[in-house]
Amino acid sequence: MNRTAKMALMVVTDLLALPACLLLAMLVRTGELGAALQYPAAYLLVPLLTVGALSLSDLYRAVTRFIDQRMLAVAGCTLALATLAMYLIMLGLDDNGFPRSALVIYWFVAFSYIVAARMGLRHFLRRQTGDAPPAEQAVAIYGAGELGAKLALTMRTSNQYRPVCFFDDKRALNQRTIAGLRVFHTERLGDMVRSMGLRSVIIALPSASPKRLRDIMQRLTTAGVSARILCRLPDLDDGATPLQAARNLKFEDLLGRKPVPPRADLFDRCVRGKHVLVTGAGGSIGSELCRQIVTLAPAHLHLIDHSEFALYTIRQELLGRHPKMRISAHLGSVCSARLVERILQENTIDTIYHAAAYKHVPLVESNIVAGLRNNVLGSQVIAAAAGKFKVRTCVLISSDKAVRPTNIMGASKRIAELIFQAAATTHGPGTTFSMVRFGNVLGSSGSVIPLFQRQLAHGGPLTITHPEVSRYFMLIAEAAQLVMQAGAMAEGGDVFVLDMGEPIRIVDLARSMILMAGLSEKTPQNPTGEIDLTFVGLFPGEKLYEELLTDGKVFPSEHPRIMRMKEHALNPGVLDTYIACLMLACDTHERGMIESMVKAIVSDYTPQAHGAPPHCAPAPVAAADKNQPALLRGFTPDRIE
Repeated sequence: MNRTAKMALMVVTDLLALPACLLLAMLVRTGELGAALQYPAAYLLVPLLTVGALSLSDLYRAVTRFIDQRMLAVAGCTLALATLAMYLIMLGLDDNGFPRSALVIYWFVAFSYIVAARMGLRHFLRRQTGDAPPAEQAVAIYGAGELGAKLALTMRTSNQYRPVCFFDDKRALNQRTIAGLRVFHTERLGDMVRSMGLRSVIIALPSASPKRLRDIMQRLTTAGVSARILCRLPDLDDGATPLQAARNLKFEDLLGRKPVPPRADLFDRCVRGKHVLVTGAGGSIGSELCRQIVTLAPAHLHLIDHSEFALYTIRQELLGRHPKMRISAHLGSVCSARLVERILQENTIDTIYHAAAYKHVPLVESNIVAGLRNNVLGSQVIAAAAGKFKVRTCVLISSDKAVRPTNIMGASKRIAELIFQAAATTHGPGTTFSMVRFGNVLGSSGSVIPLFQRQLAHGGPLTITHPEVSRYFMLIAEAAQLVMQAGAMAEGGDVFVLDMGEPIRIVDLARSMILMAGLSEKTPQNPTGEIDLTFVGLFPGEKLYEELLTDGKVFPSEHPRIMRMKEHALNPGVLDTYIACLMLACDTHERGMIESMVKAIVSDYTPQAHGAPPHCAPAPVAAADKNQPALLRGFTPDRIE
């Protein structure tokens, strides 16, 4: 049938059904069939008024398969207007014999008919066309607070989930009823999952700490149910369905701290309307920097990378999202002074983000010459060119491994920091040089997360170097935002460090990933588990614990979660001589000589004998420090200004 025929069929059906609704209302009011039939004009007028009102509400033009509660509510209101109009007509005709209270009963009967007819027809059409919603899934809600109660009420209006109960850690709520659902203490989680046949639990705890989320996920996985998390209360206020508002747990939910939001006034200060250069633009940090930068309307974005494929990939991605953006891709190494100077000479660059570096500790440790040349010489070229061509802001992406390094990669990043510190002294106020130091980035190339994901896909085992090894973690977008804000806050020669909360043990991260995959660890206590954990020993130069701060003084910055440090620096002339000698030592490829030169530049570099596990114990935490940010624990007041 065409659309007009369908509308005509619905109108005719209503014109036949609505008189029956009025008759039923009259029978309820009068109690006698004869009395109900005394007003034949009403059986013509009331249905006509009703159909006219429903036409005004667009009920007949609505596609019945997709009719919703809002449309039915509007129809109910227009039906009430039609009933009121009929009442006023009878009142105007001064027909005292007509039982006007029957019109109120008619509204209830007619509205019930309209809802039942439309919803029944919608269900029939969806089944015929294959658009029927999936069967309701029985779920429980973890957290019987305001958000959990609102989620339960929202679920009742959807076809996706059927809430059956709450779980909560508070014993005072045990066996209580909230939003029509029984609350059970979490101790009964396993029993209730089995008895109710639950397969999914939605976590409605918006302020839960990452540690608590890991504990909850452990409980739910042990009980054999999948976990989703409700993001925020506004998600439901904005009309989102429970399926839209709830999402799977992500790695960032399990970090040791909440992500640090950027400050808008700092975020775009060095980018908007500026000519920006990103080195290592095809890498993990460099590419994310580019993605953040193009959203802030730079005048021109320049990319440098020595990997053709990586440079092509990020350029195509950026142009695909912002086809009108001015983007120039330069293929080559930052170690080429001629290339870098040509780019800066031909283009008035305002801001440089130097992300080009080799970062993988074991690879650099076994290829120390390539690592030192790329990380040290590249930083020297960028710093010299930035000062020569009066670039306003030049930011180095450093690493927590630069603090008391035990490997060549960390030492090379500390030398890069020394180069930028020296450049801040040499080139004066014309160019502001700064460094940003942070820990591991979730999902970056060479990081542990992609490795564990690949190992999980192959059925394990997950390989971990040491049971006690721990690292600081941050999100890749958060790292890029930190770099951009640091450039805006820099005064010259600053080292910026993010308060990254507590470090996370890699073995705990591995176990969390196993749980998130819906699997279990194979242990002597659980021999039927699917995934093994294997400890392979520390890599050469690898620390058990990473640090973010040295003995330099710590200052607050404009951002409450970002600290500014003043590190000791070397005389620029002395540093240049040392680096020249280091490059000569690299020409010999003699590890002992190279390590001696690195040690001369970075006095706290302590190379480990290959095969001997390095030790780096965390600084003890004094009792008075416990209320300080995790970043500053162990620092005495004379080191903080």
